[in-house]
Amino acid sequence: MNTSRTYGTVSAEMRKQISGLEFVRGLADGTLPLNTIARTLGYDVAEAGSGRVVITAVPGDDLLNPAGTVHGGFSATLLDSCMGLAIQSTLEKGVGSTTLEFKISLVRPITPETGKITAEGIVLSSGRRVGTAEGRITDGKGRLLAHGTTTCLIFEN
Repeated sequence: MNTSRTYGTVSAEMRKQISGLEFVRGLADGTLPLNTIARTLGYDVAEAGSGRVVITAVPGDDLLNPAGTVHGGFSATLLDSCMGLAIQSTLEKGVGSTTLEFKISLVRPITPETGKITAEGIVLSSGRRVGTAEGRITDGKGRLLAHGTTTCLIFEN
């Protein structure tokens, strides 16, 4: 994780002045602050392109459920973030999006021993009112850990 990151929110006025791609690239390169849940959960926006966003994390023992594996909510957050940001990356200035619904499937357990994981979101469709994307979480060996899909509402800011 980039230790020189800043965390917070991007003002509504600033979001109106930049495209969605500029927004997600700013998150990735550190010129814009990451959301505070990224600090809480220890993830980083590593790559951002048009229609594709990659988030990385190294899950620790502070994310464990009572069974000793990383809580499924962590995977859900990573997938919601990478898929939603992928859709955001396709939007023009003054246009935003929000998650309407998402579905995930947890394929393999994640533990602190899993090491660095990567969540990649890719846009399937981005229209005037609705965007859809898919996401995959993989480990360092490329094994699928979780996957999902999202539907986002697209709106003028």
